[in-house]
Amino acid sequence: MKELFEEVGLLRRFQPAFFSMTYGAAGSTRNLSLDLANQLKNNLGVETMCHLTVVGQPREETRSALRFLKEKGIYNLIALRGDPPKGVEHFTPHPDGFRYSVDLVREAKAMNFFSIAVAGFPEVHPDSPDRDNDIRYLKEKVDAGADVVITQLFFDNRFFYEYADLARRAGVKVPITPGILPILSVPQVRRFTALCKATIPEDVERQLRNYENDAESAARYGIELATNQCADLLKAGVPGIHFYCLNRSHSVESVLTNLGMGI
Repeated sequence: MKELFEEVGLLRRFQPAFFSMTYGAAGSTRNLSLDLANQLKNNLGVETMCHLTVVGQPREETRSALRFLKEKGIYNLIALRGDPPKGVEHFTPHPDGFRYSVDLVREAKAMNFFSIAVAGFPEVHPDSPDRDNDIRYLKEKVDAGADVVITQLFFDNRFFYEYADLARRAGVKVPITPGILPILSVPQVRRFTALCKATIPEDVERQLRNYENDAESAARYGIELATNQCADLLKAGVPGIHFYCLNRSHSVESVLTNLGMGI
């Protein structure tokens, strides 16, 4: 806990719009996540976005979480379906729970309090049959009340540009914010991309092969790659960048400093 707050302190000087607090698979860290979001917002005084999922819990537990967030003044929310528990291959809705993230968007919107983000998938959601269906569902989430889209990680900006263009053509008018993961180690990036079915481009793969057992060099390369991605995205006029820093500030600090955003 202390280490988490120290990392937040290091990143505060860059004046981020918010810090996001994740939610464990199947809500496994539900109470801890809600408590930490409260501490970040009301003890540390930093704007906080709480992840909330519908997987593995009945509707009333989801509604209880929403009421807690509202009571604590945490109005930034990212509404997610959530991943199946470890060892479970396919998502199965709780018999008394919401089925999809759009259901959570509608529930939160009805409370007339939250600013709602939803997830976008530049390389298509792993459970979606195709890109067209994926874009249609994104539009449905926005029509239900989402205010912004935050994308899954990607390592080739062309995926993001193509996705954003298709979303705009489908009538999605809210900001679409790219999600960037600075690589910390080769095992880490292989694990993450396997989970979300993201592509490791061949040029990135060639570099990673040099750092299979060298996390320090992999992290340096990750900083370089993320810096180049962000510079290109900012030049293209993205509304912001969401960093997946995984409670470790060094790489994100380095990227922001490389971009001339250090204070």
